[in-house]
Amino acid sequence: MQILGQLFYLSNQLSLLRLVFIPFVILSILYGQYRTAFVLVLIAGLSDGMDGLLARRLGQQTTLGSILDPLADKLLLNSAFVALGVAQQLPLWLVILVLSRDVLIITISLVLILSTLHKPSPPSLYGKANTVAQVSTVLLTLFVLVLPNETLAGLQVVGIYTTAGLTVASGLQYASRIAERLRGVDQSAASARPHSMEERPMKEHEEETVTGRNRVQ
Repeated sequence: MQILGQLFYLSNQLSLLRLVFIPFVILSILYGQYRTAFVLVLIAGLSDGMDGLLARRLGQQTTLGSILDPLADKLLLNSAFVALGVAQQLPLWLVILVLSRDVLIITISLVLILSTLHKPSPPSLYGKANTVAQVSTVLLTLFVLVLPNETLAGLQVVGIYTTAGLTVASGLQYASRIAERLRGVDQSAASARPHSMEERPMKEHEEETVTGRNRVQ
């Protein structure tokens, strides 16, 4: 019931709005309605900035929101990238790179959360920059399709390669953070083992001492 109540928080409603936009963004791109797709992605991008601000201002920071917000971002952006790739408006290699990185991160995160080794953590600087680059690339691509412009077309190319670079960098940083966390778990387990092994001889020694005293008595 508590989680259902959190769905009605304004900040979480904005995240849900982005999820609702997904099929409309896909259909708009595939049917060549780029103006509509541009407006929807623009609204989604603005709502992404607003939901976090509202959550802090209204005291609506919840576990549901920490999951729903990035999930809505990833699903919307990945859907837009796939649709633009199918429409041959973005290079296929970029679409595969973006999808591979996100699928890998989501899979690893779910495995670690279920094994209680990992708690949802705030996105890194590279992760935030990567999201901004992805949104900008999608918006620039759609805008150039609506109003062709050489300058913006050049910026679109820059956005494509910037997104590719940040996708790789943020993926490597995430892998590094997970590796450090797993090493910490291994070290904790390793330090606990010698301690437990040392306790047994101590207990056995104490028992032998007590037994010896009883015999003497």
